[in-house]
Amino acid sequence: MSSSEPQLPKPQPEQEEEEEESSKPQSKKAAKKEAAKLEKLKRRQEAAVASGVQSLSMEDPLADNYGDVPLLELQSKVAPGTRVWTEIGKLAEPLKDQYVLVRGRAQRIRAKGKTAFVVLRERGFTVQCVLTEQDGVVSRPMLKYAAGLSRESIVDVEGVVSVPGITINSTTQQVEIQVRKIFCVNKAMPTLPINVEDAARSDVEIEKALQNGEQLVRVNQDTRLNYRVLDMRTPANQGIFHIQCEVGNVFRQFLLSKGFVEIHTPKLIAGSSEGGASVFKLDYKGKPACLAQSPQLHKQMAICGDFGRVFEVGPVFRAEDSFTHRHLCEFTGLDVEMEIKEHYFEVMDVVDHLFVAMFDSLNNNFAKELEAVRRQYPFEPLKYLRQTLRLTFEEGIQMLKDAGVEVDPLGDLNTEAERKLGQLVLEKYDTEFYILHRYPLAVRPFYTMPCYDNPTYSNSFDVFIRGEEIISGAQRVHVADLLAERAQALGIDVQSISTYVDAFRYGAPPHGGFGVGLERVVMLFCGLNNIRKTSLFPRDPLRIAP
Repeated sequence: MSSSEPQLPKPQPEQEEEEEESSKPQSKKAAKKEAAKLEKLKRRQEAAVASGVQSLSMEDPLADNYGDVPLLELQSKVAPGTRVWTEIGKLAEPLKDQYVLVRGRAQRIRAKGKTAFVVLRERGFTVQCVLTEQDGVVSRPMLKYAAGLSRESIVDVEGVVSVPGITINSTTQQVEIQVRKIFCVNKAMPTLPINVEDAARSDVEIEKALQNGEQLVRVNQDTRLNYRVLDMRTPANQGIFHIQCEVGNVFRQFLLSKGFVEIHTPKLIAGSSEGGASVFKLDYKGKPACLAQSPQLHKQMAICGDFGRVFEVGPVFRAEDSFTHRHLCEFTGLDVEMEIKEHYFEVMDVVDHLFVAMFDSLNNNFAKELEAVRRQYPFEPLKYLRQTLRLTFEEGIQMLKDAGVEVDPLGDLNTEAERKLGQLVLEKYDTEFYILHRYPLAVRPFYTMPCYDNPTYSNSFDVFIRGEEIISGAQRVHVADLLAERAQALGIDVQSISTYVDAFRYGAPPHGGFGVGLERVVMLFCGLNNIRKTSLFPRDPLRIAP
């Protein structure tokens, strides 16, 4: 962007409080109005760029040291390894006086007299680049070019690393680059729909500013998700999705080390995999089909196929009209199924050891990412025991009754009861991670094995973090006739799952397993108030874009 380009007024997102329990959609009228407003702004910006851009002065002897990189130069013209690049995160004092080449986003730009400052950001790391007007080094047009760059543009900088005598509070790296060359690889719009700086602001900062009589921009959740590409550039979101990556990595590596085999099951199936009406139905070459609510049926069939221990990481679809803080129409499922020799506690043992290992890894290896999340969304570290607490459903019901909470002893726990029980468990056992098992059979899926001593209950369990359920698991019914009987009793068309039921007629070992939502694990570990914060591109009943 040339320094002569007109500066357009910055659109201010509405000052809205973020909903904790739900993501309330914008009205159709408001959404249409916002779209028209942004389209108008885009046209104004394009017109401003077309009319305001000035070519660089050909008389400047340093003109080759700055400017916009032509597209031709970016079409893979230079072979890799021709130039040596340095990652911004690796810029440190040992590189003092060395010449480096870096690429990053122009996060902040400031000009003062004969000096310009450009803060570059690369994957969460930032460094200050300094241009000082000096004959033969930095010209006035070069200074003006740097000062006129638009924020979030991709910029290449070449220069010498220097170490200032004071601490740099505004960047992660405690060195500066004395700029010798600066080029824009790709120019961002002069005015962005949301500013990363605004999106990175915590509620604490906003409230503190209000107390001091200053009003800061609060970017609400709908606006964040509408411009997710910009929102995900914040330090907190960078931290959240690196943490999410590690959760998936530990899940996979731990299970592989325990003899599990990773499988990939179909997401297009002929009948419901969980029962109920919450399925996405579709036409499959003239036949009715639906998107899988879980890999449940096929991972059990894999056990019947003698794989012994299997797991899968893949998409799960639920057509629920749920607007709560913890439900999505599509999420990433972490699923496990395994043969058991004696007792469904063998499955619970895997849950115990797996999640303790996962939490340990996050706390020991991702302190920087957790701190980035905590700065914007403050939370206390998760409390968990070395050996995970196990309570029966009846014990949990009794704790609630003793606390004066009225609950159905043979019904499922609602959100309020779950949270209250979590609070009681924390007070009594000093843990926020525990297993509740032996649930009433009536509230579990058709493939759940009844208890041997009381068929009112089942060999099943749920796992909780911070008072919210994250895992459901159980021993499965491996006897075909009982399985068909249970499915029919719950209103499932047995014919639509006949290949699944038949798999158990060929000989099936006792087995069990569990499923957990990746997004929910990250949300609760980080103490976040909405699952949409941990889904890269959330899908809920009213959102299917971007």
